[in-house]
Amino acid sequence: MLHSWDLRTLDLKPRLPEILSSSDAARAIVLDLAAGESLSDHEVHERAWLVVLDGEIQVVSAAGEQVGGGVGLLVEFAPAERREVVASADARLLLLLAPWPGSGHPGAMTIREKLYARRHAAKRANA
Repeated sequence: MLHSWDLRTLDLKPRLPEILSSSDAARAIVLDLAAGESLSDHEVHERAWLVVLDGEIQVVSAAGEQVGGGVGLLVEFAPAERREVVASADARLLLLLAPWPGSGHPGAMTIREKLYARRHAAKRANA
């Protein structure tokens, strides 16, 4: 079955990513960031590709590497690579994650592993 989207005309809610497609192979997400907003320091379990569809962004890795650009910029991240994404101007982004879910992702965990992850996160938040 063929699926398609016009990524330029999607009616997105601010700060609410929209999952366009999700399967065992990959997940596609589109989101808007207003100028000055960020996806603060974070990581995902999957390999990730970030494409700028509109606007402009700056990306800073945990190692201090920086890249910035506008429409057409494609940035690839290794699984568990930490980074921050900041919108220099209002931006629309496409995020592709593969495979979905990645190793260690809560969606791929057993109930016991999820419980451990929640306890570990709570300890870090209270530290």
